[in-house]
Amino acid sequence: MTNLPANIENYGGHYSDSSLWDKIKKLLGKAGKEVVYNALTLYYALQNPKLPTKDKAIIIGALGYLILPADLVPDFLPLVGYTDDAAALYAAIKKVWGSITPEVKLKARAKTDSLLGTGEVTDIISK
Repeated sequence: MTNLPANIENYGGHYSDSSLWDKIKKLLGKAGKEVVYNALTLYYALQNPKLPTKDKAIIIGALGYLILPADLVPDFLPLVGYTDDAAALYAAIKKVWGSITPEVKLKARAKTDSLLGTGEVTDIISK
């Protein structure tokens, strides 16, 4: 499942910085390091003032979907609760990959490591 829902931008209304950080705190230890890293990659990419509007809408939509408590697969379900969130993040990163700078990846990796400890995290897409 690597395609974004056609209406991903509609989830943008659920996005805010504080809601994202609250969600990341809940993800720690539950969703896995890759999900946290991917969310942070999108978050830090969003901070770029030169980010194209279309990419911004995709990122805000994907992060809004992550934050939204009622999604396709409820987050409280063991093992599968974050699969739809991970898929939405993956699809968003795939769509906006050209806007994700090496600095964004380094910042996301450093923050992920500070939250969850150092360890291997692989970029979804490698160039």
